[in-house]
Amino acid sequence: MGIAENILRVRGRIAAACAAAGREAADVKLVAVSKTHPADAIREAMAAGLSIFGENKVQEGETKIPDVGRNAAEWHLIGHLQSNKARKAVQLFDVIHTVDSVDLAKRLERICIEEGRDSLSVLIQVNVADDGRVGVPAGSELDSLAEYLAGCKRVRFCGLMTLPPFFDDAEQTRPYFRRLREAGESLSMRGLFRGERLELSMGMTHDLETAIEEGATIIRVGTAIFGEREYGPPA
Repeated sequence: MGIAENILRVRGRIAAACAAAGREAADVKLVAVSKTHPADAIREAMAAGLSIFGENKVQEGETKIPDVGRNAAEWHLIGHLQSNKARKAVQLFDVIHTVDSVDLAKRLERICIEEGRDSLSVLIQVNVADDGRVGVPAGSELDSLAEYLAGCKRVRFCGLMTLPPFFDDAEQTRPYFRRLREAGESLSMRGLFRGERLELSMGMTHDLETAIEEGATIIRVGTAIFGEREYGPPA
């Protein structure tokens, strides 16, 4: 089965999950996770109607994004961002899902000013499992980072992202998605998103239905669109 057929199947899953949850399918943004896949695969997905792509590493984006076209699609950085890659990330990506410290937020704001970039959308990566992996733990640390981002002039704080532990049974991810939604709703009630829609980036190939039921507005799907990657768990 080709990429176009895969996309139709994924869109069908999204539509069915939204219908079951009483939501509109248009409320859920599909990010095609193109990490480890070549530029030609991205072009094939674009020809089938996709326009948003997620890369895990700035280094990989440096080669593929100019090849496909910086303005040909919307580019999301969904992997951990090292401080020394922040300038290149500002130059390459439209949305960064993985801000995890005030220091990184300050750097992005400063670079946007230096690069003459008026707006950069970002999400905070939250470690809802509190298991020592990347991401900000929910609580005072998340609050402090959210408050800083809400006050930025160039960096636009638009939501939260999480990568829960992997389970064969997607239902086991539900508590993690619920925690992210509750954390986001708490911040939204304090007006930290400037009246804009709270974005929740959560859910991948194997658990997108559960994520949508719990309020995901962005899902990140790789394997179900492009096929298996060369390494790592499904995206």
